[in-house]
Amino acid sequence: MLGQHMAHGTLTLTFPDGSERRIVRSADPVLRVQITSWSWARRMVANPGLAFGEAYVDGGFVMLEGSIFEFMDSLFAVERRHRGPVLTLRDTLAWLGRRLQQFNPAPIARRNVAHHYDLNGEFYRLLLDADRQYSCAYFRRGDETIDEAQRAKKRHIAKKLLLDRPGLQVLDIGCGWGGTAITLARDYGAEVTGITLSEEQLGVARQRAAEAGLSDRVRFNLLDYRAVTERFDRILSVGMFEHVGINHYRSFFDMIGRCLLPDGVALIHAIGRSDGPRATNAWLGKYIFPGGYSPALSEVLPPLERSGLIATDIEILRLHYAKTLSRWRGNLERHRAAIRALYDERFLRMMEFYLAGAELAFTRTGHMVWQLQLARDQQTVPLTRDYLAG
Repeated sequence: MLGQHMAHGTLTLTFPDGSERRIVRSADPVLRVQITSWSWARRMVANPGLAFGEAYVDGGFVMLEGSIFEFMDSLFAVERRHRGPVLTLRDTLAWLGRRLQQFNPAPIARRNVAHHYDLNGEFYRLLLDADRQYSCAYFRRGDETIDEAQRAKKRHIAKKLLLDRPGLQVLDIGCGWGGTAITLARDYGAEVTGITLSEEQLGVARQRAAEAGLSDRVRFNLLDYRAVTERFDRILSVGMFEHVGINHYRSFFDMIGRCLLPDGVALIHAIGRSDGPRATNAWLGKYIFPGGYSPALSEVLPPLERSGLIATDIEILRLHYAKTLSRWRGNLERHRAAIRALYDERFLRMMEFYLAGAELAFTRTGHMVWQLQLARDQQTVPLTRDYLAG
């Protein structure tokens, strides 16, 4: 199986009985891997999308030389061209079951969010930028630090929201640790309501707003987007749409249409797929983002059109998230000892596998980020995109 899927590098594979198999595609990188039991070997052949991650995290698949990123890079380079009958069958079954996996009513959505976002806050402080932006940054040049690129992302979003006067009422759906909401209030004079389903994020966001002296202009609530009843001048959602689920897209856009004032502007920023609809990777859905899905725009636009909202701008950010994830992987490597002390070696390997796979999804497969600007009145937004420059 590995021989069919490796695109480059030299791999020496050591089996549980001590025997070795060598696969040569190119001189670099040099990789040495050990499989610790025949049970793991059988599981990885039968269900690689789930079992490779499990084996790496639980010690059934050990990198003796080279990195897990280099190993996965070789596999990702040919993944779509050489699926084979077993993987094709599993892809089909995953496709057929994806609506059930993405069934996210409010109680399940809250549990799914807690699974990933209620981790120890110190972990995210070590992994992310100083503002704890857990979404795709914006690289104008490509060589920025993560802090520079995340500040640029917030500026880019603020421009698209047309925050042209102070006092605008802004809703931030999936506000995270409050960084974007605080920025919009402090730098643009907005009055911001942030909502989240993570109790850990809620506590940090409220504390940060108080420390910034902005508690009177920024408020945070533990609230599902479907329960919002107020109306706003601007609505923002960054990195949250991936948790909505395809069954609920119409409800999401209907809520925006209901809560956006007639001259309002909304911006949705999310991970998507340029290669069409698929299913979430089994390991990622089980261990990192249960209920999550990154949609193709062909799945997003039909429910948007039925909601009555107008798409006034669509921008595709192709490799920006790959660069973001690369910076996060660097932070993970620099802070390995501290993160291991917070959790354990298994958690560290899980995060390493997740970040490596995610980065390669953007460099080797069809993942990208889309920003969708919306309005109820097409005259609300300028005729051209010149207002984004400078």
